[in-house]
Amino acid sequence: MRKKLSFYLSSRATRDGAQRRSASRGTPTSLRILQIACVLLAATFLLGADPSGARFENLGHKLMCRCGCNQILLECNHVGCPYSEKMRQELLAGLQGPDSDDLILQRFVQEYGAVVLAAPTTTGFNRVAWITPFAALGAGIFAVVWVVRRWRMRQARLAAESPAAPPVDLELESFRQRARKETEL
Repeated sequence: MRKKLSFYLSSRATRDGAQRRSASRGTPTSLRILQIACVLLAATFLLGADPSGARFENLGHKLMCRCGCNQILLECNHVGCPYSEKMRQELLAGLQGPDSDDLILQRFVQEYGAVVLAAPTTTGFNRVAWITPFAALGAGIFAVVWVVRRWRMRQARLAAESPAAPPVDLELESFRQRARKETEL
């Protein structure tokens, strides 16, 4: 009992001392709020420090190089490629202006054609490019299921039409019986 009482009194004294120390330092909540506000303010300004770099990466991966290598613009690794460096410079110039990403992409489409886009758009006839692979997969699955069902139905029909037991040949059966008798020990 004495140990419990001494533990209780010591823990209470520790709490009271901590409260007195925090009261003597000033209000910790206002200091904490100020720190959180500074961190949020710094994060807000520092996260948007270089938006053109992220935009450049994003748009550069949406465009194809026109040299015929069939690579993404930023991944074209041909030495002396006549298109990639020029297109990268055009992309950087477009990012310097107030144009949106869609407007920059449209400018590339007007200059180089629709094949400059790495992925087809989801409007108009280009929807077919998005739908066709899934439709072909569905048709293939349907065809496989249909063929397997036909095979199973054919096997069931043949099994139903065939006689249960083949006719017994009496001469053959007599030979079998004779062979069994001769091979018994």
